[in-house]
Amino acid sequence: MKWKRFVAELSLAIACLPLLWLGVGSAFCAEKTPPERPKAVRPSNNRLAAQGFDELYNGDYALAIRDFSKLRSEYPNDPFPANYLLATEVFQELDRIGALNTESYSAEGFLKEKARQPLDPEVRKRIYALIAEVESMCNARLEKDPDDTDALYARGVARGFNSTYKGMAEKSWLGAIRSAMAARRDHERVLELDPSYIDAKTTVGIHNYIMGSLDWPTRMLVKLVGVSGNRRKGLEYLREVSRANVTSSNDAALALSLFLRREQRYAEALTLVKGLTERYPRNFLLAIEYAHLLNAAGYGPQAIAQYRRVLKTGREGNYSWFHPEMAAWGLGISLRGQRQFQQAAEAFDLVGTVKEADPVLVVRATLAAGEMYDTLGQRENAIERYHYVIDHAANDERARRAHKYLRHPYQYVER
Repeated sequence: MKWKRFVAELSLAIACLPLLWLGVGSAFCAEKTPPERPKAVRPSNNRLAAQGFDELYNGDYALAIRDFSKLRSEYPNDPFPANYLLATEVFQELDRIGALNTESYSAEGFLKEKARQPLDPEVRKRIYALIAEVESMCNARLEKDPDDTDALYARGVARGFNSTYKGMAEKSWLGAIRSAMAARRDHERVLELDPSYIDAKTTVGIHNYIMGSLDWPTRMLVKLVGVSGNRRKGLEYLREVSRANVTSSNDAALALSLFLRREQRYAEALTLVKGLTERYPRNFLLAIEYAHLLNAAGYGPQAIAQYRRVLKTGREGNYSWFHPEMAAWGLGISLRGQRQFQQAAEAFDLVGTVKEADPVLVVRATLAAGEMYDTLGQRENAIERYHYVIDHAANDERARRAHKYLRHPYQYVER
């Protein structure tokens, strides 16, 4: 299971960063492009690309697809615009199936749980066609010039998205890890050829951190196939990119914040994510991640305020996409931690009122609501919630807990 956890955490990091694989070099890197090589289309040198990036960061998928499709038509021989379009297709689909919430990845269950929506076969076809298109273009360039850093980088990007889609959407873990390792090799080669191509350090930094975080026996196992990692080096790489004012600095900052959260180094993580929320105010995912971080850091009242702010902002239509059930769940957790049991129960109940909420999350929230009502001495309300869980959770652990609480009321214990 450990190797699956590695792929899952790698995919999670990618999925939480709308452009993680898309750092495409600073103006400095572009100036170093040899004159005989084509100049890659980047946000720093193309208005439409910059506009598309802003739309993608803010979660405006339809607009980003429109602009990146146009860009791809204008530059059919450049793999970069195809990767931008690929990014948007992948993340729009991951959002649709409910795979973009970091709080869903706290347990092993997500490795086998089905997505809340079936995969769209037409989207799948477009994603794999774009991956093949980028790899074909890059391979043709690399046959002529094996040291073409832009081609190597773009191929690594496509392979990274292949890993993300296989793991996060299809739950095809072996295929995902093969693609992830291929992406890392491409980007390490970029850095060998040009250490100033700093965007490549984002991918390599993520791999280093996650591989360095595996337990000792698993690290020894993966070393046998020539893969290694170093947590400190991974964090240093990500910190370097986040401070470099290059295209992928935002991506590195969010990746760094996820890992700092794991390290319980909350102050730096909060600073990074708060800055991103201010830069991209229409991005619901960033706003909810800031609330998650506040709660994890022990700032319960501030987390409650942020979750409520997110709900208000979303209801006013100020996010590009909005999942109120995710905010309601986080709000319930934070309120429970502050012993505000009545409000916590109401927040958990709110999850089930969202029409397209993930059924698994609804069951979790309904069980949590029952626990809160038991804590409040509202036994009838609690029993009603437990029966719902039993009817909708089959015979899993949640159903077993609900059966238990029907016999013996839940007793709140400080966590």
